Amino acid sequence: MKKFYFVLACLLAGAMVFSCNKTETSKTLNKDKPLVFFNRQPSNPTTGEIDMTSMRWNELTYYVGFDAKAGGDVQGKMIADFLKAGSASLDRNGDGIIGYVLCIGDVGHNDSNARTEGIRKALGTWAGTTDPSTTQQGKITIAGKEYTVVELEGKAMTGTDGSTWNANAATDAMSGWATKFGTQIDLVVSNNDGMAMGCLQASNYPAGVPIFGYDANADALEAIGAGKLSGTVSQNVDAQAAGTLQVIRNLLDGLKGSDVYSKGFSAADQYGNKISAPVNYWSDQRALMAENSAVTVANWKDYAGGVRDAGVKKSTAPSKKVLLTIYNAGDNFLSSSYLPALRYYADLLNLDLTIVQGDGQNESSCLDKFTNLNSFDAFAINMVKTNSAPDYTEKLKY
Repeated sequence: MKKFYFVLACLLAGAMVFSCNKTETSKTLNKDKPLVFFNRQPSNPTTGEIDMTSMRWNELTYYVGFDAKAGGDVQGKMIADFLKAGSASLDRNGDGIIGYVLCIGDVGHNDSNARTEGIRKALGTWAGTTDPSTTQQGKITIAGKEYTVVELEGKAMTGTDGSTWNANAATDAMSGWATKFGTQIDLVVSNNDGMAMGCLQASNYPAGVPIFGYDANADALEAIGAGKLSGTVSQNVDAQAAGTLQVIRNLLDGLKGSDVYSKGFSAADQYGNKISAPVNYWSDQRALMAENSAVTVANWKDYAGGVRDAGVKKSTAPSKKVLLTIYNAGDNFLSSSYLPALRYYADLLNLDLTIVQGDGQNESSCLDKFTNLNSFDAFAINMVKTNSAPDYTEKLKY
């Protein structure tokens, strides 16, 4: 009898161990894990239509970015306000025309298109399209006198390696524009800071000509302080980076419904964290969008110094692993602003990031490193092309 009970006890103990091991080794399928796209919204590069099939990949799929349309309007208004507050000296050759050149980031990118549209509408040169070669004459009043506004040339800045938003291409373009147009250039406008700073690197950049960027990168802010750059736009990178990770944290903690996009945003989360900057939820796009603001010589110091959001502090949340992709290791904005912010807030939210970076031109440069998926708890994706979301979800099917 003793032997019987001994055997029975062993069998029961073995069953308990098996049960425990089964629980410990059970895994959530990748198709059921949190998936957050950021910085590049899944969309059709031609029409701008949001790819809602990818955005509904599962119930845990969201996008975090900023209001691109509003950002383009902010940039356009900032430039128009600058001109209106200026003097006749802005017209360098006195021909009654304010001529400008435009650095376009990527004709297939919603953000780039929104900035081009915002600039052209504010200056009156919008002809109903973001096509680089299609504009019309605009009008603007400076010091009581009406001037014609002409886009001398708009050009997509594509590098020799095929990468878009390319600062070196902007340097070359600016060199050519300065030679081609001379004193007809009264203004230089760029879809981002990286290309604006590239223009300033041209040896024949016309000294004193106002130039505007977008992103509020650290070097651009310094350039504003030094009087080299006239203005930029902050897309609130800290709110975006913290927001991307806050959504992932909420999803990993099992939050559902409106709690996913309100906790840590409009209300404190369970750890007491709340992002200070406004971030709005767009239910029709499953997107959280940070607000934009103009940065000029009057307020650039408010954005300098890498100030982090004091509303986000070290939490007691359990550590989780996140695989995160960056479309281009050479992108100035992502490398100098976005990535440092992601790393900062990931530490506070106890998210262990594995970061893979692409080359900015081939989706495979990211996808080939989008591996060992079963070892991660969630995914954050920044694509090379905005219509590439299905390439990532295809790898998450199981």
